[in-house]
Amino acid sequence: MEPQQADHDQPYIYLTAIEAVAAIYLCNGAEPPYYWFPYGFDKGGDVPIYNEIYPNALRDVSRGVKGYIYEVEAEESALTALKGIPCAKLAKESLKVTGCREILDVYALFQEYIEQGKMRVGRFEDKTEKQLEWWYNSLAGELREQNMVEKPDCSYALFIKKKLPQVWERYLSLIR
Repeated sequence: MEPQQADHDQPYIYLTAIEAVAAIYLCNGAEPPYYWFPYGFDKGGDVPIYNEIYPNALRDVSRGVKGYIYEVEAEESALTALKGIPCAKLAKESLKVTGCREILDVYALFQEYIEQGKMRVGRFEDKTEKQLEWWYNSLAGELREQNMVEKPDCSYALFIKKKLPQVWERYLSLIR
């Protein structure tokens, strides 16, 4: 497995010991170089929680998505922690692949993880108005940081406009 350029300063191989986290990265709502991965972790830090910011968001971004989850051989000394994601590491050099799992439908895999307690979903319907406001304000701030008004046709802006039009409007009100 070879390092690939993503949104960091150089090519890396991105690693995690939590398979559900690897699966989350198979289903991006936007096209790179933009990302849509609204997840966090439980208090123990070992169970990812996918946060639905609009109804049926997890199903929307993952149903029918195919991909691969690889297992690799890596020396801990060759890895660097990925800031902001406690279970993730980066490798700068090639790694030996020791296993590969083909995923035919990421949504179906998520359902298995949920049943097994390896993943949780923070459902849109269960979020309070205060929680949704926090998400919407955070997203509007992110759009402002990335100056999306100058890139209204990029995949991230189009995703937000389609799935969260109220966030796009909130963003526009911030920059007026």
